[in-house]
Amino acid sequence: WGAEYVATDTVRFRLWASGQSEVTLRLSAKDIEMTPTGNGWFEVEVAGVKPGEEYQYVLADGKTVADPASRAQRDDVGGPSLVIDPARYAWQNTGWAGRAWEETVVYELHIGTFTPQGTFRAAIDKLPHLAGLGITMIEVLPLAQFGGRRGWGYDGVLLYAPHAAYGSPEDFKAFVDAAHGYGISVVLDIVLNHFGPEGNYLPLLSPDFFHPERTTPWGAAIAWDVDAVRRYIVEAPLYWLKEYNLDGLRFDAIDQIEDSQQPHVLIEIAQRIRAEIPQRPIHLTTEDCRNVIFLHPRDADGSAPLFTGEWNDDFHNAVHVFATGETHAYYQDFADQPEKGVARALTEGFIYQGQV
Repeated sequence: WGAEYVATDTVRFRLWASGQSEVTLRLSAKDIEMTPTGNGWFEVEVAGVKPGEEYQYVLADGKTVADPASRAQRDDVGGPSLVIDPARYAWQNTGWAGRAWEETVVYELHIGTFTPQGTFRAAIDKLPHLAGLGITMIEVLPLAQFGGRRGWGYDGVLLYAPHAAYGSPEDFKAFVDAAHGYGISVVLDIVLNHFGPEGNYLPLLSPDFFHPERTTPWGAAIAWDVDAVRRYIVEAPLYWLKEYNLDGLRFDAIDQIEDSQQPHVLIEIAQRIRAEIPQRPIHLTTEDCRNVIFLHPRDADGSAPLFTGEWNDDFHNAVHVFATGETHAYYQDFADQPEKGVARALTEGFIYQGQV
């Protein structure tokens, strides 16, 4: 998927568009016909491409769309994608070796609201403050390009592109680099269970990207059993870890990732990450309302072959009810004697351990 340099100035553009009879690459206002290579794939190699050049895909009916695997957008989800050369950023803290899980003190950070400017570069200036607080890990809320300029981040549609309003890919790399200089690891919250509604052209490109019979709370369910779809999703976490030298990922609402394949897509993701990035600690956490631990085994030496930990929503929900008295929606399961729920969460982890 996507646009990648395969030589000094030659870029290969690849798109899976099984629902289209033809696709044209529009690169810097020049139209180039793409070649069908089978199974819904279109491809073309172009020489003389400079980093930062704009491109879009033109469909058979003349509609233009962004690259679903765009590494950066010029502005919004509907506008042009940008060709990115990952080698252009020169990492400064090359000796960074990560931090052990046992040293983790997490600060959850939303780039858009952390500073008045709401950018990666502006956030760098506040890193000394976080280091002084004793923070050892920053968890950045989702960055995948979403509709509009401001948002929570959980409606991303271009899973490989940092949201343009926050800055460029080089800006995010500079933020991660600077955090490492202060001894702070950086993990990213990623959403693989659904796509946002605005700018999601995947159903138009390939209707079989989504399952015809299953849905999630946010719309159609992803068809994990389709090879091109699985590759798009599985390679996204690896991309963020490798491209941005991140120290881990937080996987959102994995209970909505329903996969019948073996191994389960989440296990496949974790296994690939462990195999391909063995040289430094990578911390993988899950959010899952089912209170399951099959994704969190430990080896004899205590290391995590799959996922490192799980966000304990039971604890959060019980504390919220105890502190605020709010009991609507999913908080109602914690309305009865919330102080006992808090105590159980602190001593045993999960509050709900099989009871209704």
